[in-house]
Amino acid sequence: MITLQEFDIVVVGGGVAGLTAGLFSARRGRSTLLLESVMPGGHVGSIVKIEDFPGFPEGVAGYDLGPMIQEQAANAGAEFQMAELQSIAAKDGGWRISTSDGEIQAKAVIVATGSSNRLLGVPGEERLVGKGVSHCASCDGPMLKGRKVIVMGAGDSGLQEALTLAEYAGEVLVMDQSAEPTAQETYQQRVREHPKIKIQGNSVIEEILGESVVTGVRVRANGSTFEIAADAVFVYIGLQPNTAFLQGIADLDDAGRVRTDICMRASAAGLFAAGDARADSASQAVSAAGDGATAAIAADRYLKGLNK
Repeated sequence: MITLQEFDIVVVGGGVAGLTAGLFSARRGRSTLLLESVMPGGHVGSIVKIEDFPGFPEGVAGYDLGPMIQEQAANAGAEFQMAELQSIAAKDGGWRISTSDGEIQAKAVIVATGSSNRLLGVPGEERLVGKGVSHCASCDGPMLKGRKVIVMGAGDSGLQEALTLAEYAGEVLVMDQSAEPTAQETYQQRVREHPKIKIQGNSVIEEILGESVVTGVRVRANGSTFEIAADAVFVYIGLQPNTAFLQGIADLDDAGRVRTDICMRASAAGLFAAGDARADSASQAVSAAGDGATAAIAADRYLKGLNK
């Protein structure tokens, strides 16, 4: 018979928000488990340089930042378990969490499951994933030396990844359905000044072309449809929250993110949310860290019977 694991606080998700929540929860003396199905770090793990995280004037690689926070949390006493989340449900005055490795009982749960890259939903995209369709410039950029690549999306992530790709590719074309980029001005200025990068607004990819590998895209722009040859397509058109398991459990907004108050408390008692999983998130590493700390402090106060 498998013994049911019991913890004061279980943090679901191992990105910056989850790792920070685990750190602050453990530092408050709470028995803490951080549950993650992949290596901790979340989205930042694929970012070559995060330039706006406080304390790193020269920037910090996302794949370094995640392990740094994980080490802090582990040193504070947090435990880690790699398992797939299956469901959570209110039970025995707390929360019962079902995973691929068994069940866990928690007095409070912090949801920091982050988000996944939103897909274009066009022909050729799913079939060519890993064959020229990608969401990770640092992973696939080195294989595209001298090639032409397309980045769809001109927000922060799109321009960040375009700058990373420009270190390898011969030409980077950034496309966006809006007329102008929506990224931070710092990224826009660097992109405008980069000789390898061009931006094309008012553009929508209707199909990704190629049989066994990407050969180009079919684009609709300014009332016309035409094809552009390219060796890869990197998609950064927004994020989809990983919160489907909370349907019917917590109040979600129209996008599927968890509605919380200023203390990261969800609509269900003992349930908290942090980072991209919560409504109105700024979707920045620094704000995710703040959310995680706030959620852990609020969870600790909840367990002490202090709800204000």
